[in-house]
Amino acid sequence: MLKRVLILFTLFVLCIVSTGSVLYFYVDNESEKLVQGYPVWVKDHYELVKSKPKNWVELKMISDSIKWAIILSEDWAFYDHSGVDFNQLEIVLMESYEEGKLTRGASTITQQLVKNALLTQEKTLIRKFKEILLTLMVEDKMTKDQILEKYLNMIELGENIYGVGEASKYYFKKSSSKLNPKEGAFLAMLLPSPVRYSQSYRSQELTDFAKEQVSNILLKMKQAHIISEVQREEFDNKPLSFEKRAQIAAPKKTDLSVFDDLEFYE
Repeated sequence: MLKRVLILFTLFVLCIVSTGSVLYFYVDNESEKLVQGYPVWVKDHYELVKSKPKNWVELKMISDSIKWAIILSEDWAFYDHSGVDFNQLEIVLMESYEEGKLTRGASTITQQLVKNALLTQEKTLIRKFKEILLTLMVEDKMTKDQILEKYLNMIELGENIYGVGEASKYYFKKSSSKLNPKEGAFLAMLLPSPVRYSQSYRSQELTDFAKEQVSNILLKMKQAHIISEVQREEFDNKPLSFEKRAQIAAPKKTDLSVFDDLEFYE
């Protein structure tokens, strides 16, 4: 009980301090950079640029399959919370207090965007508090769709692959507007560790872990009424285009060029 009180007191003090003019100016200034800028990966970190990158994809051109697969995997309540899931945050702060360090992030999509675009990757409570303040300010200045668009264009989805536009072309040779639910689930599966989990693509076969995760994401999409049970079962059993079994099953096209030099008479 004492630990819980201490954690809640810490949050209360943070709220009081956040009303200070200096801190408010910092939060307002930094959040405005994200509102006006576009996060892009440069060498080993994200930078905010003023002009929209050429490979930027507007949210309306990203299929619901990608959008909802990632939302349901990363932040189910994205459209319902104010940027921070305070229930999860309380649990994390309790764990961190006991361990003496920040144990895990419990970050929402907005928090991930803020952390990558505006903050360092260090795991400290101070950085976490900055993240929370900036997240609340960003949510106040941007719509959910604006936040989601920047997030989907920023996320790493493989080695040197950033954004769902590049990932769609790399893995499936099509635009992000054309991906089906299983393809969207595959991209969502990559997010925790994109370079490592993209092994399925390199080996042209889903690993057991990838199969399980993709199936779980499709199930979440069905539970959220994004797809039907019939669609869930259909896509779950259908191989992805880069898998060996899909290529073997695909019918070969007849090469008609051999007839080019033949002459036909009535």
